[in-house]
Amino acid sequence: MIDVLVAGGGPAGLAAGVHAALAGMEAVVVEPRAVPVDKACGEGIMPSGVAALRAIGAPVDGHGLRGIRYLDARRSADAPFHGAPGLGVRRTVLHAALARRARELGVRVVEGKVDGADQGEGWVAAAGLRARWLIAADGLHSPLRRSLGLDLPDPAAPRRYGQRRHYRVRPWTDHVEVHWSPRGEAYVTPVDEDLVGVAVLSRERCGYAEHLARFPRLAPLLDARPATPVRGAGPMRQRVRGRVAGRVLLVGDAAGYVDALTGEGIALALASADAAVRCLVRGRPEVYEGAWRRLSRRHRALTCALLGLSGRAGTARLIVPAASVLPPVFRAAVRALQ
Repeated sequence: MIDVLVAGGGPAGLAAGVHAALAGMEAVVVEPRAVPVDKACGEGIMPSGVAALRAIGAPVDGHGLRGIRYLDARRSADAPFHGAPGLGVRRTVLHAALARRARELGVRVVEGKVDGADQGEGWVAAAGLRARWLIAADGLHSPLRRSLGLDLPDPAAPRRYGQRRHYRVRPWTDHVEVHWSPRGEAYVTPVDEDLVGVAVLSRERCGYAEHLARFPRLAPLLDARPATPVRGAGPMRQRVRGRVAGRVLLVGDAAGYVDALTGEGIALALASADAAVRCLVRGRPEVYEGAWRRLSRRHRALTCALLGLSGRAGTARLIVPAASVLPPVFRAAVRALQ
């Protein structure tokens, strides 16, 4: 019998497989797509995420990031990372590095998709395979999470959507730049010496170009031919009843998601994969819920607070001015998340 079966071969799923293999467990990842997979992603990795990749033997090449910068039409505020830098990394490069490390450790990746699972005493079965444990890492709109009845409806919350594309231009910054407007944000992440990714997030569903036109300081800097097509994702917010269902544990975006606003998706995916496997090694999957809540608490609190402010035009206009006149508060918030 397999020790750990992983549904989903994105960064969270591959990291779970790697952690399981490093713990001496047999891991099999089920994924329908070929490596590397591209998707809409801000592509900035916090310093904690960079350290987590190194710790499992999967370092990646990218563009060093010294901090976070908030901007509006007139002001800006910087919050440098404390200690080690972050990294801007193409999603495909990150995925390839994790897949390579998984292969080195003997993690088997099989083609398929997990839509549901059966459980019994000491076992769980999915995609024609049987294992002691199943880790659901099948993304924001996890079919496995839904089949387990763990989705929690959230009809009152405004829905936010993201779009991303790259521009062949030399980076003008070594920060992740967050350009604010009353109707959304644009996130600039340098990912190579001649490539930047620009993601836009908004409650309004319209074309990428229309979103980008709302940021007058940003558009002139992108006077270059787009290097990639637009990719979209959403709705962002996903509420979850719990992250443990018998012998199934949810990690990464499948474990619940607030928003991409604070840019911690990859770091949290890696941390949750580590935490889930640690709980399985101990034979105590039930403690994973508490572990997940602890590792994501600061992220969830700050993201919810910023979403509340950005959701109203009057308060959204105050975010960058407040960060610029209260730099210690802004820097402390960024350091708490890094």
